Amino acid sequence: MFDTLRTQFRSLAPAVDFCALRIVDESSEQIMVRQNLLQPLTTSIDRGAMVTIMHRGGYGYAATSDLTVAGLKDAIARAQAWAVASAGRSVIDYSTIAMPRPTGRYASPVRANAPEASRKDLIALLMRESAACQIDARIVDWSASIGTMSTRQLYLTADGGDLEQQFSFVIPNLSVTANQGADTQTRTLGGQYNGYCRQGGLEVLNDAGFYGSGARIAAQAIELLNAPNCPTGSMDLLLMPGQMMLQIHESIGHPLELDRILGDERNFAGTSFVTLDMFGHFQYGSPLLNVTHDPSRGEQFASYGWDDDGQPAEKAYVIRAGVLERPLGGAISQARAGVEGVANARACSWNRAPIDRMANLNIEPGSSSLEAMIGSVERGVLMDTNVSWSIDDSRNKFQFGCESGRLIEDGQLKGVVKNPNYRGISESFWRSLKAVGDASTVDVMGTPFCGKGEPSQVIRVGHASPACLFANVDVFGGQD
Repeated sequence: MFDTLRTQFRSLAPAVDFCALRIVDESSEQIMVRQNLLQPLTTSIDRGAMVTIMHRGGYGYAATSDLTVAGLKDAIARAQAWAVASAGRSVIDYSTIAMPRPTGRYASPVRANAPEASRKDLIALLMRESAACQIDARIVDWSASIGTMSTRQLYLTADGGDLEQQFSFVIPNLSVTANQGADTQTRTLGGQYNGYCRQGGLEVLNDAGFYGSGARIAAQAIELLNAPNCPTGSMDLLLMPGQMMLQIHESIGHPLELDRILGDERNFAGTSFVTLDMFGHFQYGSPLLNVTHDPSRGEQFASYGWDDDGQPAEKAYVIRAGVLERPLGGAISQARAGVEGVANARACSWNRAPIDRMANLNIEPGSSSLEAMIGSVERGVLMDTNVSWSIDDSRNKFQFGCESGRLIEDGQLKGVVKNPNYRGISESFWRSLKAVGDASTVDVMGTPFCGKGEPSQVIRVGHASPACLFANVDVFGGQD
């Protein structure tokens, strides 16, 4: 199919300043067992193309699921009409933007020794983990699921650009809910947002700790029922990667998206407390904070070789030693703002135009072991796995809750606490960072559910992070 479309597109492309075709061919399957019952399998196939045209300063695009010659002709005509109509009326003269004409290939890494499993094998695995959840009569709901997805993407420009990228995704999850009287507690494998989603093959299941997770997660849910509520007060807070993922996403990722800073998202997803004049000097966090945008890290959920406007992916610091260096903005937003960004113009599918999206946004590991961080705390709480979040529309003031917590007293890890929550303000929170875990504390997380844009786009994001220790955070628990 791709070879045919290459030939057809180049024969149909009009004489304009820039013309590109992005084709997406995606298939997915979701297998779930709930309370030992196999749920209806969900499968989908999604295939289509987006035409982008820039001409005489105007910009237009059009999508189609009709990949015949007639369908491509129609999409090209519509995109060209929009480019003509917008010329001289846009926020920027698009003729000033040098769009890439890239060539190359990219594929998700799959380990040579990755296990193979049929659909029957995966159902049997889910049945075993589901059955293993039933360790106590107080377990009232439980489920286990595995999602797989395969995506092929072709990006062509009329004047020679030719990119082909192939992605393989695995999304495991397991959830157990326990109840006793008026108290209900849920524990999950990686959070309700499918935190252990990664690129690769079925080796992802082993990396995520899926095997044996049924009994383990169920035991943690029962443990929460028996635990006291999290204490309230100002204290040290040790966040594990399962919560750091959400903290990075909401209070670094979204506020640094350049189209949001430029005001494009104000009507729907909000603005940002970050302004263009902050880049290069603003102290976003403590000197221990180093944040990178790294789509080249293959096993992460949002890795790629090039973004959807053809910019090559590379690792870039957005915050270094606590100082804000660059925003998360693709080629078009960079030209509008006059600042250097990253390769992150991304679309959720063929029927959406690329916009500025975080991809793999990671905190670089530090030098502290988990034991050393715990040992440095006189009074605090360790929290893991996000369960709730609230943040204002400028991504500044926030309140987050976790599934599980552990008290830390006089340098010792103590008992489990339930309903742990904390609140803060983004810049003062990150400036309170007083220790960053070493490589042994890092976990690779992500989510398939990052929403943004009008019309809405729900996209894949990756976050790798070590455990991190923060000082004097406002911590609070549930009601006794």
